[in-house]
Amino acid sequence: MTSFLDKITWNSDGLIPAIAQDHLSGRVLMMAWMNAEALTLTVDENRAVYWSRSRQKLWRKGEESGHIQKIKEIRLDCDSDVIILSVEQIGGIACHTGRESCFYYVLENGEWRSADPVLKHQRDIYP
Repeated sequence: MTSFLDKITWNSDGLIPAIAQDHLSGRVLMMAWMNAEALTLTVDENRAVYWSRSRQKLWRKGEESGHIQKIKEIRLDCDSDVIILSVEQIGGIACHTGRESCFYYVLENGEWRSADPVLKHQRDIYP
């Protein structure tokens, strides 16, 4: 029996980039990595589970912060090497900095400027 995992073109580390996108606004919230186990758990649990390259372990988005990503839809690109997760972002915060999105810097006149407000301070998210 063929698994949905067989269609994926994993990188040399056995990972695939996963982009989390708000299912209502379409805003890109974050990018993280998944291995086969993370993707399988994401499908089984209907919430985002990623692979942490720095910690070398699985992490369920929101396991410490409470900012869980509930899966609405999972898509695979035409080359089968990038996943988009359409998610409901619980609490409206995806970034560990307390912002809605990890993509909050805007390039203006050759300088990176923080364009989005901190919705909740890190010390209040990760006591």
